Amino acid sequence: MKLLQVPTANLEERIKEELEENPALEYSEDGQEDDLSKENNEEFEANTEEEFEPDGSENEYDNIDISEYVSEGDDEIADYKLRDDNYPDPDESRTIPVRVETTFHDHLLSQLGLQTLDDRERRIAEQIIGSIDDDGYLRRETSAIVDDLSFSQNIQAEEEEIKQLIKLIQTFDPAGVCCADLKECLLLQLKRKNPDDPGVQTAISILENYFDEFTKKHYEKIQRSLNLNDEDLREAIGQIIKLNPKPGGNYSLMNKAESYVIPDFFILNNNGKLELSLNSKNAPDLRISEGYREMLKEYDRGDKKDKRQKEAVLFIKQKIDAAKWFIDAIKQRQHTLLSTMEAIMSYQHEFFLTGDETTMKPMILKDIADITQLDISTVSRVANSKYVQTEFGTFKLKFFFSESLSTDSGEEVSTREVKKILSDMIGGENKRKPLSDENLTKMLQDKGYNIARRTVAKYREQLNIPVARLRKEL
Repeated sequence: MKLLQVPTANLEERIKEELEENPALEYSEDGQEDDLSKENNEEFEANTEEEFEPDGSENEYDNIDISEYVSEGDDEIADYKLRDDNYPDPDESRTIPVRVETTFHDHLLSQLGLQTLDDRERRIAEQIIGSIDDDGYLRRETSAIVDDLSFSQNIQAEEEEIKQLIKLIQTFDPAGVCCADLKECLLLQLKRKNPDDPGVQTAISILENYFDEFTKKHYEKIQRSLNLNDEDLREAIGQIIKLNPKPGGNYSLMNKAESYVIPDFFILNNNGKLELSLNSKNAPDLRISEGYREMLKEYDRGDKKDKRQKEAVLFIKQKIDAAKWFIDAIKQRQHTLLSTMEAIMSYQHEFFLTGDETTMKPMILKDIADITQLDISTVSRVANSKYVQTEFGTFKLKFFFSESLSTDSGEEVSTREVKKILSDMIGGENKRKPLSDENLTKMLQDKGYNIARRTVAKYREQLNIPVARLRKEL
């Protein structure tokens, strides 16, 4: 179960850990032993020169059966396949590229290095930058930063001194950084724009005096208060919506592994026939160490009476058993992943051919568990942690699961189909007069879907679509 949840991107690291812990396990690339396996074997041979007390009783020493470990064919490469033979990767390199990048905080510190500051001011500024979150905001109170400096840096700073350095950092790029809240962040960005632009000045006035009304889209009140016509208001709003509400967001996104999705499966539409393959990048073939098998064969050819030899052989057997278990676990992992994805592909066959969400069938975990004869919890683990790449995009397997909803004709349809229709309705609405949840409910009912207003509201929220008033545009 633990191996099943390991993402493809992390599987190689997990295998490396097992190789380090168990010298009886090795890669089988081109039938050659890799450096790590050689190192482990040398380490084992050195250890056998020392006295050690293995687990087990005298009976275990006297009744060691190694026939299954030294029989012909035991040195065959693991027989599991991770990718279809029709799509070989003969030149595929197993080297994983390492991304080199500048973090958001490094970017700020590099700009700090260009400022003329004494050592004390620089240390205080570094503390401030370290307190900025990944979105680019300084949400920590000035008094708290004073305490931080006192405890961690042994610097007694005044709040006014810290505020002056905060203003300095607010001049750094990206614009809007080191602000306490969204209002201050947007205003700082606007004030860097052309001050002679009437739209910029109006936008500044709106945010300074009517920020709450703006966020709630009470445009009529703003127009009356500032004596603006529709064109002036539209120009000011256009200036505001171009601003970045999360100045550090681009940098933090770069540094999150989640932003780099490595698919576990690939589905190819080959002239109407769906072909499924499993990503093989980080799952090399494994086998039992040749050196360990030779040690057992040497013992088998000996007189089998030396207690130290028996103790060593018992240790070797334990390591080989653990290696075989791990190889079998990798096999089982691949089998479980493939059987689960094959069932999903078959169940949602039409979607994988067309990419049309409205063709998706209602599907719950139990449906796939019944087809694969796997436990529901196992299917859930796969669905929640694995991705599939199709010609229509890369999807988490969880995307394909949905409850059912009945139509007037008694037919059961996927709730994802209803959400897609709901999303299309909202996407095509008149933004000057957005559709209310009541109107959306009536339109869906007219299409034959038995749905309540509260359900429409729930689906809208799940789609991260705001209420009608907040969708209004000029």
